[in-house]
Amino acid sequence: MKKFLVLLLAGLTMTTAACGDFPETPINTSSSKTASITVTSVTGEQRVNTDTTVGEVIANPAFEDFGRLVFPVDRIVTDDMTLAEISTSRVYTWYNYIQPEKTVEIINTLAESVESGQQIFYPIYSEAEMTADPSKRDTGLFFFKGEPGAKFSIMNAGGGFAYVGAMHDSFPHALEVSKMGYNVFALIYRPDDPYSDLAKAIEFIYDHAEELEVDVNYYSLWGGSAGARMAATLGNADNLNALTQRSDIQQAGAIIMQYTGYNASSPTDAPTYACVGTSDGIASYRTMQNRLECLESYGIPTEFHAYEELPHGFGIGTDTNAEGWIYDAVRFWEEQMPNNNIPEHRQLANLQDFLLARTTNAHGNDYDLDGDGTWNVFDLCLMRRRYFTQNSKIQNLCERYYSRRIKKFP
Repeated sequence: MKKFLVLLLAGLTMTTAACGDFPETPINTSSSKTASITVTSVTGEQRVNTDTTVGEVIANPAFEDFGRLVFPVDRIVTDDMTLAEISTSRVYTWYNYIQPEKTVEIINTLAESVESGQQIFYPIYSEAEMTADPSKRDTGLFFFKGEPGAKFSIMNAGGGFAYVGAMHDSFPHALEVSKMGYNVFALIYRPDDPYSDLAKAIEFIYDHAEELEVDVNYYSLWGGSAGARMAATLGNADNLNALTQRSDIQQAGAIIMQYTGYNASSPTDAPTYACVGTSDGIASYRTMQNRLECLESYGIPTEFHAYEELPHGFGIGTDTNAEGWIYDAVRFWEEQMPNNNIPEHRQLANLQDFLLARTTNAHGNDYDLDGDGTWNVFDLCLMRRRYFTQNSKIQNLCERYYSRRIKKFP
């Protein structure tokens, strides 16, 4: 597919001519800041389906000694439960529209990442810290790797600060945003000390940015319900300073929040995107809307979406009228990035939509770029200029391809 898109883009370069591998390197975990992890390869025979049991997933070599953290450790989840059986509101209290197929996709994606040599889990506390406080063993970052050098985000699941509902409220988000080329971490935190764990996670990523191959500038913090409170709290510059006690860590470029009653606001909050259902009986959409209006009064960029009749905990919104909101959220985040470090996947996805005659891109923006009411070659010229300005790597690739065609077909 990538080769196909490059050829399409090369063709676009010619038709609009008149318009003006890194190796995967695991982190050296001998530092006092991390615990040791050994990556083990898995085979296709170990892929899961909805009938696979929790015990079988935990025993999968891909998940080593952290497999239990794939599931909520503060809920009753027995080894004989199938992935279909756990993917329900009986386990993930307060959540709706849970998709067993997404559970399967997430677990298989993580296992395949291990097979390709990638490290998928990082403890955020050292062995000494975990020995001194065993509760810290129930924390860590699952890594959904995007393009090397792309920006990162941290997803924080909700669960009422009683458990961590990652399989529905952060893993699916992490998977989808990583497909767009971004590097995404899903935090497993302690429900009784969530803010300290998120602060520690941000420090960990900052301290290992080179090995993780992530851009730490204008990162984003995401969260649903209780996780949204975490994202908003650490997205505030004053709180970030107080919790990390570090001046080298910059404020998040954007906060992405779902269904929460969090209402604190100040001039030091980050740009914020929020979405919620109008039938949410736990987090009123009016509370979220009022908070964003307060942020706007401080001159802070915001975007708000309320989806008719949706209840609490709709996750990425599959099969609901909120489906696709995640593209809006990523676009909002990208709008806060002054350096235009946008992954190739995002650039090429929009171009592919255009060439396939879709009138809007993945996040709903009209392709009538010059605003003349007609979708034509002039818009294509503007798209070419925009993408090539933002991504010299694509431009160089197409120029090399075009040069070879000229030599071959004078």
